[in-house]
Amino acid sequence: MKRSAKADLPAAILVFALLMVWQAAAMGIKAAYILPSPVQVVRRLWELRGPLFTAHLPATMSVVGIGLVISVALGLGLAVLMDVSPTAEKALYPLIVASQTIPTTALAPLFVLWFGYSIWSKVLVTVLMTFFPVAITVFDGFRSVRTDMEDLLITFGADRRQIFRKLKLPAVLPYFFSALKMAIPLSVIGAAIGEWLGAQSGLGYFSRRMMTQLDGAGVFAPILLLSAAAMLLVALTSALERRVVTWRDQS
Repeated sequence: MKRSAKADLPAAILVFALLMVWQAAAMGIKAAYILPSPVQVVRRLWELRGPLFTAHLPATMSVVGIGLVISVALGLGLAVLMDVSPTAEKALYPLIVASQTIPTTALAPLFVLWFGYSIWSKVLVTVLMTFFPVAITVFDGFRSVRTDMEDLLITFGADRRQIFRKLKLPAVLPYFFSALKMAIPLSVIGAAIGEWLGAQSGLGYFSRRMMTQLDGAGVFAPILLLSAAAMLLVALTSALERRVVTWRDQS
């Protein structure tokens, strides 16, 4: 416990320093509708806790959850397909990279036009932003498997399924969790962007509504809630990684 507290101390000091700078800047500007102070944001979050926690946070987390499930399934499927087939790699890899060059803010209004204000317009934005790190990072994990180990298993008579289960799957697990920890914040951002551009509920929608009312603290309150949710999900993923990838600590 003491060791963990010491490891977290530099981050805590940096966060405290940034909050002090933010507080000083807000006090210097003296315009809460432009830059509210951290104290004002926390106070506003408490005042708005009813609609934020009962309506808008569940709406956003539903988009994040569905988007993450689809992104992980799609990313893993593409990574496995590119690992199995060099032809698929040559065909899919450039398209996967090209998909990230399209501005999300340009496609989000089209998704709203196609699917209306339903959850699926936001889910598509989330998937578009999230599947990329999963596919590319897991594929890099497959490529990192040592060929001499694979040749050794083939010499012992192992088939492709056994090689995948006994060698490639354990080797790619650290890459998968790294990709998942990158995908979680991106999924939260994607959900917020989708809600900002077209929704009737969600933290992104609520932040945009507060902006039209020139409520600076109200704009930052759902953003703070989004950040806290993303950090909590990443922390839970890290805890699961430590339980699954046990050999990393042993090495």
